[in-house]
Amino acid sequence: MPWIQIRINATAKTADKVSNMLLGRGAQAVTFMDAKDVPVYEPMPGETPLWGETEVMGLFDAETDPAPTIAFFQQIFGENVGYKVEQLEDKDWVREWMDHFHPMQFGERLWICPSWRDVPNPDAVNVMLDPGLAFGTGTHPTTALCLQWLDGLDLSGKTVVDFGCGSGILGIAALKLGAARVIGIDIDPQAIQASRDNATRNGVADQIELYLPADQPQDVEADVVVANILAGPLRELAPLIAGHGKAGSLMALSGVLESQKPSTVSGSKWTRPPSRRSGAASPAANTTNCGQHRRQPRTIRAPVRKP
Repeated sequence: MPWIQIRINATAKTADKVSNMLLGRGAQAVTFMDAKDVPVYEPMPGETPLWGETEVMGLFDAETDPAPTIAFFQQIFGENVGYKVEQLEDKDWVREWMDHFHPMQFGERLWICPSWRDVPNPDAVNVMLDPGLAFGTGTHPTTALCLQWLDGLDLSGKTVVDFGCGSGILGIAALKLGAARVIGIDIDPQAIQASRDNATRNGVADQIELYLPADQPQDVEADVVVANILAGPLRELAPLIAGHGKAGSLMALSGVLESQKPSTVSGSKWTRPPSRRSGAASPAANTTNCGQHRRQPRTIRAPVRKP
């Protein structure tokens, strides 16, 4: 069945009101869309931030006459209210969505494959992962760079911390690449559940430990730490993240723009806090910046101080 879509220009303050009005006039569904390509970075769980200029789109049955609805909004918001009426053809939207996801290769060995696609190389390291609510499918450049970086490491028998684990894609990839243990940490309970489900699907659930921040272990000494989040949280949480890596470990910090790199990855904040065992501080990691630009990650070797 075809549909009619009515777009109404709104602001962050009026978007919810417009949404309720569209639903009240018979819309079958309402969608919010950024009108000016202004990114809203990862919100806290339960938050639904809107853009300063938001398009509110109501989906109506094709038999609906849009004129009364447009007249209604002009009466409420004035004759100059922005709007657009569109006709949408009927499609198998689930199939349309699925067609956008294909198996993707990262590095030499690693593939991320949706469950409805054939595995291109059965002998490769294949992670089966379907898009879901939690961040991390491999399509975003920061995730792709982290996966490529992990593929280039010898992870055999290593312990890996995935800080901001989202879907669990990085931790699961690390396990499939040979890591013995992964600790995943995320602020969102949905991410913890998604990581657990994806780990089970890939047969590595018994090797991954998943924690909300309040429950994360304090005595981890990981060989590899990867934090694919944002520059702000990286700066704020640097001592905590660094504390998860043992002296001389490898660390990838991702989600950092080139202009944010100096203030994010430099300085003593990435020094591991004094060890409970030795009481001495040491550089936590050899740090790689997997930024938001498609480039080969660089590894910076840091000296290791002996306690």
